[in-house]
Amino acid sequence: MENKTTRIAIIGGGPAALFMFKRLIELGNKNIRITIFEKKQQLGSGMPYSNEGANKEHITNVSANEIPHIVTSIKEWTQTVSKDILDFFSIEAERFNEYKVLPRLFFGQYLSGQFDLLIAKAKDNGLDTRLQLGKEVTDIKDMPQTSEVRVDVNGERHFIFDSVIICTGHNWPKRYEGKIPGYYDSPYPPSKLRQHFNHPVAIKGASLTAIDAIRTIARHNGEFTENGNGELAFTVSDESPDFKIVMHTRNGFLPAVRFHLDDSQLKSDSLLTEEQLASHREQNGGFLSLDYIFEKDFKEQFVHKDPEFYATIKDMTMEEFVASMMELREELDPFVLLRAEYIQAEKSIKRHESVYWKEMLAILSFAMNYPAKYLSAEDMMRMQKTLLPLISLVIAFIPQTSCRELLALHAAGKLELEAVGNDSEEKVHETGGITLKYNTEDNLKSSYFKTYIDCVGQPHLNYNDFPFKSMLADNTISPATIDFKDNDKGKEAYKGQPDKVELFDDSYRLKVSGIAINDNFQVIDNYGAYNERIFVMAVPYIGGYNPDYSGLDFCEEASGRIINWIANNI
Repeated sequence: MENKTTRIAIIGGGPAALFMFKRLIELGNKNIRITIFEKKQQLGSGMPYSNEGANKEHITNVSANEIPHIVTSIKEWTQTVSKDILDFFSIEAERFNEYKVLPRLFFGQYLSGQFDLLIAKAKDNGLDTRLQLGKEVTDIKDMPQTSEVRVDVNGERHFIFDSVIICTGHNWPKRYEGKIPGYYDSPYPPSKLRQHFNHPVAIKGASLTAIDAIRTIARHNGEFTENGNGELAFTVSDESPDFKIVMHTRNGFLPAVRFHLDDSQLKSDSLLTEEQLASHREQNGGFLSLDYIFEKDFKEQFVHKDPEFYATIKDMTMEEFVASMMELREELDPFVLLRAEYIQAEKSIKRHESVYWKEMLAILSFAMNYPAKYLSAEDMMRMQKTLLPLISLVIAFIPQTSCRELLALHAAGKLELEAVGNDSEEKVHETGGITLKYNTEDNLKSSYFKTYIDCVGQPHLNYNDFPFKSMLADNTISPATIDFKDNDKGKEAYKGQPDKVELFDDSYRLKVSGIAINDNFQVIDNYGAYNERIFVMAVPYIGGYNPDYSGLDFCEEASGRIINWIANNI
């Protein structure tokens, strides 16, 4: 009797799909058929590493040695690239440095090249692989009666599969862009920002997304040159004498600068194991304690690595530690601190010495990502309020070249940073532009900007934003929520924040962004049952349960968890 072929669809053809495809090939099962749907004509690069998310000036915030292994290393692949491409990106193959960041478009070509190698490998292995390029998936419908899933393409064609893995990647919904002149819901694609702005430009946020926008608009309104002492200088263009960038953040902080990582893959053998986490939850009413994971996966990591630092923090609560780390940022001018961190990071990279507490914070973030769904609502709220803001600043890893450009713009009087607090107001004008109102230490400030660019980064999208509407209509998916450990505290939170807390069967639950998934990234329905056929790796829709956005590290880890389930169940 011939074995039944398992039909597997990968929705999306970016980096997440690349790692998922690699896992399926490594499975070595010839009784599967893989179909990859990608709305563009190119596989591998996704949004961040293609023209949708980058221009020539945009760079990665990781170096080649920090990239998880795919088929060949970037250094090996570079030897196969044409001279024209290498010259375009000013890369010399024979002097390639694995510890340097890369142009994002060049890295996108590498990812695309790796996808091609995987397709060839699948063919050599006799694995049936079908590509549907230029085909946008418009709906996905679960069919439990037949244990199948229907995939609709371009609103008309239907395909039937046994398993579907959603890897659709980044998504920036448009609210005002195209309706309000001068308003941009995101800086992507960055080609739209290649214009002269002879006026102040407002940027919301100070994430890597904001730095993407700054690198583009600065180049089209002036130029960077090396001055005599090895520093970068910015000169505004004659066409844009009144050009200026004003960044707006809640606290007036800039993210930290990229440094050398001892553990380039942000993993550590000394972290809590799956078994230890399960044992702890069993003793804690099914919940993961934030204090426990902070103690074990952060503080205790310094006992041998940095005893002096451990002595300083060993008696601190999580809140006290965050406050102590934030204190310096609050006291210093953000650009003074940026210069100091730039000098520290330069030494770190040159000497191959980590800034260890920052590296461990990045490792903690990665380690917490997958069990975060088991935190109590009380701990999730603590993490959102206290720990995540520090993590988002520290692990942004601004590349050195971007740092130099920010400092040059500021020195030229063309870059400012405003702290707008949590109660700022935005008034959008139908005729164009936006007015920002916020409280300063002295008074209420109101400023009009002809151009406004929202650069807070990939938003955590809500349950109702999920793009495949049959899954919503059929309750195949459910909103992500977190239970309160103490029902009285849940009741208190419900009274104070009824928009963020819900009452369900006499129990209180915290609403978090996106949809509910289990440890295998399978969707969960309204009854709490997981779906054996549908997996979601699309980070914008699972941010409530997976708060860490670790790029390729996430793709590697999530695809590994999915393949483990598939391997044991087909």
